[in-house]
Amino acid sequence: MNTISGYVEHIIYQNPENGYTVMELTGEGTEMTCVGICRGLTEGETLEAQGEYTEHPVYGTQFKISAYRIVAPKDRVSMERYLGSGAIKGVGAALAARIVKKFGDDTFRIMEEEPERLAEIKGISERKAHEIARQMEEKRELREALIYLQQFGISNTLALRIYDIYGMTLYSILKENPYRLAEDIHGIGFKLADEIARRIGIHTDSDYRIRSGVFYTLLQSVGEGHCYLPMDVLLKRASALLGVAEENIRPQLDKLMMDKKLVIKGERVYASAYYYAELNCANMLHQLNIPMRQEEEHVRRMIDRITGEIRIRLDELQYRAVIEAIQNGLFILSGGPGTGKTTTINTIIRYFEREGYDIFLAAPTGRAAKRMTEATGFEARTIHRMLELNGAVSDEDKRSIRFEKNEENPLETDVVIIDEMSMVDLQLFQALLKAIAPGTRLILVGDVDQLPSVGPGQVLRDIMQSEAFPMVVLRKIFRQAGESDIVVNAHHINRGEQIALDNKSRDFFFLERSDVNVIYKHMIQLIREKLPPYVQAAPYDIQVLTPMRKGSLGVEVLNGILQQYLNPPDDSKREHMTGETIYREGDKVMQVRNNYQLEWEIVSRYGIPVDKGMGVFNGDMGRILEIREDTLELVVEFDEGRRVTYPFSLLEELELSYAITIHKSQGSEYPAVILPLLTGPRMLFNRNLLYTAVTRARSCVTILGSSETLRSMIDNVSENRRYTSLGQRIEELAKRREEQ
Repeated sequence: MNTISGYVEHIIYQNPENGYTVMELTGEGTEMTCVGICRGLTEGETLEAQGEYTEHPVYGTQFKISAYRIVAPKDRVSMERYLGSGAIKGVGAALAARIVKKFGDDTFRIMEEEPERLAEIKGISERKAHEIARQMEEKRELREALIYLQQFGISNTLALRIYDIYGMTLYSILKENPYRLAEDIHGIGFKLADEIARRIGIHTDSDYRIRSGVFYTLLQSVGEGHCYLPMDVLLKRASALLGVAEENIRPQLDKLMMDKKLVIKGERVYASAYYYAELNCANMLHQLNIPMRQEEEHVRRMIDRITGEIRIRLDELQYRAVIEAIQNGLFILSGGPGTGKTTTINTIIRYFEREGYDIFLAAPTGRAAKRMTEATGFEARTIHRMLELNGAVSDEDKRSIRFEKNEENPLETDVVIIDEMSMVDLQLFQALLKAIAPGTRLILVGDVDQLPSVGPGQVLRDIMQSEAFPMVVLRKIFRQAGESDIVVNAHHINRGEQIALDNKSRDFFFLERSDVNVIYKHMIQLIREKLPPYVQAAPYDIQVLTPMRKGSLGVEVLNGILQQYLNPPDDSKREHMTGETIYREGDKVMQVRNNYQLEWEIVSRYGIPVDKGMGVFNGDMGRILEIREDTLELVVEFDEGRRVTYPFSLLEELELSYAITIHKSQGSEYPAVILPLLTGPRMLFNRNLLYTAVTRARSCVTILGSSETLRSMIDNVSENRRYTSLGQRIEELAKRREEQ
């Protein structure tokens, strides 16, 4: 670790959101380009910084700052330079020179202790003197707060966030209950708060610590998809985290209930937000579930006319589904691939269109919305876009998420159809229901056998298992779909039946391979040469899906190998390295967390913006169009032509996506899918995961690896159980309504 000091001569670039800064630091007769997180820093400040010297391929030697502190200027030259830098509003270079000439080395003391004396200088009124003193005091308080927080191992970025939220009350909060930081500030989890508490001297069995640990344990479980934890599971997990006996934890649950942070129902313990989210969703679903009766003879006549015009025949279940969707305020349609969901939805849409109804179509992701548009011929949007997202930075900061469409400003339409419902988590579903006024039809479409949502809950499954609302599950595989072994094998897998691996199929292939290097070789050959002409698609559109992130056939290793062969280095392609990842122009990338404040725009072929909006979401895939080292930015074009400019400081939100996890592929469809399967954890290598992977392919599935592993996945029905109770809330409300 090296230490350098000097004053900030020039700030080349500074990201206002996270403080990533590139600057010139001058000291001891030398200049050095420094980079690091230095939010709030201004030109003219004097720094003492720790870090390492690095060699940038374009800009040469730089100093990468890992920690720094602002120190007060000690000599006249530094004082004048600081005051004249613009750090203090209303003080320019000329006025700074007069102040330092008048007060010399005593300048800063006078500004802080006798600010009225500044009025002795021509051009400074008494009012301006006090304003200058106020700014100096704020800067001094901030400097002292940063220095104080550094002793607890808190980075300057987090320290600034703490100061912004608490101001000068941070000292009392840290002394009394540092665990508040974990609740109030994104980026400070329980473990960091616990370390601060340890350094301050708070005991391990402190009530604050136990309550914070319990709440943290519950919120961690939300990240696993749970909406609650059974009491015994919660106590066991919290005890392991805190190193405290379970009997010392249980009394704190009552206090958390009194603080309205927990809800306990029998042996189930919820974080309050998730209990009320389930309850609200159940209540709103019942409010939407009202009869929309139309004269049945008219309905049937219209359906027959529509199916005749578009030359399709509906089977009995499809026909019933169309009638149910027309006659009810809430309707659920489910079914696997090839069972006619799209045909059914198209008939429903055309019926409502004939009746003059306004129809909104939406799906959880951009890719799913694009598929819906292609399948129906009607514009579909993401749910976030339909609800007019406004606010929040990320998933972790959901407190500030705002949708313009809500209970006070509902969607102005007659029918809302949501596809890929298995991907919709509890919180997004709650936001959707709030924006749909009773009297508006809501039609939910999805495959209940797909993997559940990444976020908390298993909304579609819970709703269907409650059996409280009109619902049709399509099961018949239609002739055309039945000619596809992708569809046939997907249904075999879903029923737990073994599949033929004889490669007599035209769209489903299995290559027995046991050597990882051989799998790499064939994978590259398939993407570059074999599959593009076979499925009439570009190599970019062929997707490798894998169950894992780690390991020789995990996402992280595969992306490095595939990038090397599918988008190799070239003098014409600019690239940028962040951590261990090289981003190169032309690379296939994926957004890996929801960012609700990233702006996007769609431009015409002449470069003129034709649409814009906010929000890029977990699972959105695109391609790097441009890397701009001069402005430290990278431009990605996502589906629908949405272009997003990323500062380099946000590149942790992007991953290479030549290979992605099967979970991340939900809602997407690819011309061809390559699935490497050798070995992996039993809980992960299950039927549900294999079924989801196979159903992502439109024209071809190729599995590389072990037939034994494949067969054991079909037999393995184990899934990571999710603790959710939306279905139970629905049933309770239904029973209550019957009793009234």
